[in-house]
Amino acid sequence: MAKKAASFAALGGLVFSTDAGRHCPECSKPVDACICKQTVIPAGDGIARVRRESKGRGGKTVTTITGVPLAEDALKELATTLKKRCGTGGALKDGIIEIQGDHVELLLAELIKHGFKAKKSGG
Repeated sequence: MAKKAASFAALGGLVFSTDAGRHCPECSKPVDACICKQTVIPAGDGIARVRRESKGRGGKTVTTITGVPLAEDALKELATTLKKRCGTGGALKDGIIEIQGDHVELLLAELIKHGFKAKKSGG
């Protein structure tokens, strides 16, 4: 049986460290200082599509907004504004804003008020 090391020095080097924090895989800067995600605007036709979904959510209705031509930080701010306007919770996942409940008409009007081209998608 192998002898157990009595101290970290006996291990022969650093095994794991969280000193530097998380880094961006593209520019190797800390996530807080990364400019890669801030300037990337998703490709698309510039039309925000609003639809009501309930598939895969245990029967719960969610309104999703896709295709908003904004960078990640601005999209996060817009999602927060829309959630406050609807008075519900929600999330931002992979560039898709999810708002809990059926708020299609309210969100269409709110997006147009913010200057986006928006249209209803789905049924």
